[in-house]
Amino acid sequence: MFRTRLLSGIVLVLTVFFVVSRGGMVLYAVVAMVSLIGMRELYQAMEVHSDASGKNKIGLLELAGYGGALLYDVAVWFGVREYGVFAVVAALVVLMFVYVFTYPKYQASQVMAAFFGVVYVAVMLSCIYLTRQLEGGFYHVWLIFLCSWGCDTCAYCVGVLFGRHKMAPVLSPKKSIEGAVGGVVGAALLGVLYACLTKGGIVDYGVICATGALLSMVGDLAASAIKRQTGIKDYGKLIPGHGGILDRFDSVIFTAPVIYFLVMFMA
Repeated sequence: MFRTRLLSGIVLVLTVFFVVSRGGMVLYAVVAMVSLIGMRELYQAMEVHSDASGKNKIGLLELAGYGGALLYDVAVWFGVREYGVFAVVAALVVLMFVYVFTYPKYQASQVMAAFFGVVYVAVMLSCIYLTRQLEGGFYHVWLIFLCSWGCDTCAYCVGVLFGRHKMAPVLSPKKSIEGAVGGVVGAALLGVLYACLTKGGIVDYGVICATGALLSMVGDLAASAIKRQTGIKDYGKLIPGHGGILDRFDSVIFTAPVIYFLVMFMA
């Protein structure tokens, strides 16, 4: 199991490095595809992938969610922020349209979960591409993965060695306050080191990575909370040893928009 997890992790990191380095259409297309896969995983977990009769099949509500995500991706490609707002509002309107005119096929909770999937997965992950498109984005975009995956690694190591006090005993018993502090400090130090290597702002990168690390832990716990409430172990099996897209990118989902806005205001 460890070997499988390690090998797939290496392949994942190399793939991310290649795709993000290329940027442009390659990164845009991959982020859009990953978003749709992540939405599919979330929809299955939150029962959007079934109607009131309990039939497990793709229905109009799920298709409307995917359509809303694709509409938003088109807006992102053209780079007009107002189009993005329009796309999100349009997605909600279409979902409500399906809900009303197929009533009582779907529950209100399914409609809310469908819209949540558009924002939580597609909109937030799109910030990876948006960050890459900023001035100096080739360097800034790596902060997303540096603080999310760096925080996760540092938190695990510190937690194993020094963890005594549980951070969220019901939701995630293995996570400790000491590990969380270690994750944030470790991410900040990685940001400083990265700034030294790329001649970026040492203070800016340190603060950005520390802030991103804090939010990455929220993203991790949020994904865990959804899994616990829906009674699943993993969101999928796409990445051997890791699970699905949402299992591996749960922290990145929260970190990406944070880094995007912090970079715009600070870097």
